[in-house]
Amino acid sequence: MPLNPRLLVSGLLAALLLSACGESGQGGGAQDDHVPEVVVEVVQPERVVVKTELPGRVQALRTAEVRARVEGIIQKRLFTEGSEVKAGDLLFQIDPATLQADLDAAKATQARAEADLAIANIKRQRIRSLLERKAVSQQEYDEALAGSKQAEAQVAAAKAAVMRAQIDLNYASVRAPISGRIGRALVTEGALVGKNEATHLTTIEQLDPLYVNFTQSSSEILKYRRKRMVDSSSGVDEPDVLVLLEDGTDYDHHGKLLFSEMTVDPGTGEVLLRAEVPNPDRLLLPGMFVRVDVEQAVYQQAFTISQRALIRTAQGEQVMTVLPDGKVVPLPIKTERAHGNRWIVSSGLSGGEQVIVEGLQKVRPGALAKAVPMKQAPAFVQPL
Repeated sequence: MPLNPRLLVSGLLAALLLSACGESGQGGGAQDDHVPEVVVEVVQPERVVVKTELPGRVQALRTAEVRARVEGIIQKRLFTEGSEVKAGDLLFQIDPATLQADLDAAKATQARAEADLAIANIKRQRIRSLLERKAVSQQEYDEALAGSKQAEAQVAAAKAAVMRAQIDLNYASVRAPISGRIGRALVTEGALVGKNEATHLTTIEQLDPLYVNFTQSSSEILKYRRKRMVDSSSGVDEPDVLVLLEDGTDYDHHGKLLFSEMTVDPGTGEVLLRAEVPNPDRLLLPGMFVRVDVEQAVYQQAFTISQRALIRTAQGEQVMTVLPDGKVVPLPIKTERAHGNRWIVSSGLSGGEQVIVEGLQKVRPGALAKAVPMKQAPAFVQPL
């Protein structure tokens, strides 16, 4: 059956109208869907404690090399290698026979000198009485007086010799000069020590607390000192020191910064710093390599941004921000230093800005974006 031309034209017009309406509706939905979502963080003033991680070496608080101060044969070793000893503990016994004989001889010399002094004093007194009766000359009395003085000097010398001999005899008993952990014995029983030299017998190291020595560039130290000159509140009165062990784990006990050298190493341009760290469990040992986190400055009201938000261009540093109306606007800033996974911003931010952290590749300046706040702030930030 032939088609009616009028009905055919009417159907085509209706189809075109429906198609146009559908395309119009789809275009509006697509336009809404094309506004990208970006993750933002709202900039707020924060209190930031700046820590610097530096390499360091562990050093014993005190180290004593125990040496033989007199000559003799080692008779006994009276300690266990690697054990803890206290100051005054007996470590080695050197054969005291020769030293005892020297002491006895010195005491005999002292007794003889004292006897000579007694005779000289009696003679002086007798000649003095004769001088009063004009029975002897003044010269004879002067000679008697000089003899008495000489005898007194000999007694004093003899007493000093006895004291020296007693000291040498005491040195035959080698005792610990300090408390700490003792190392291995460097000599054995029967060894001759002290012959023309102070023989090294063993070493004692005090391990609780310990020193941790580390270095920092003079330019970094100068920067922090200048900041304290401008802002006195930025200094740290008692810097806290955290030690990181060789396996990357945190050491349980915190230390304190003691001092820094007043001179710069001309070869490296670095300054030596020292911290004191408790070591009750003897986990740290002298010579061990560690890393040190030391507090060096405090920013009372700092603006920080995620490192992912920073954009570096030929014109300088900037971040992308989202205005309340959804417009994306670049904002030039200046960063001062990195702190963890964030940047401390010295200028360009005033607080309240919505800085894009994720989704920078989806937006361009002047375009619209939907801001989605971060779920949580970084754990190391201490809000005011």
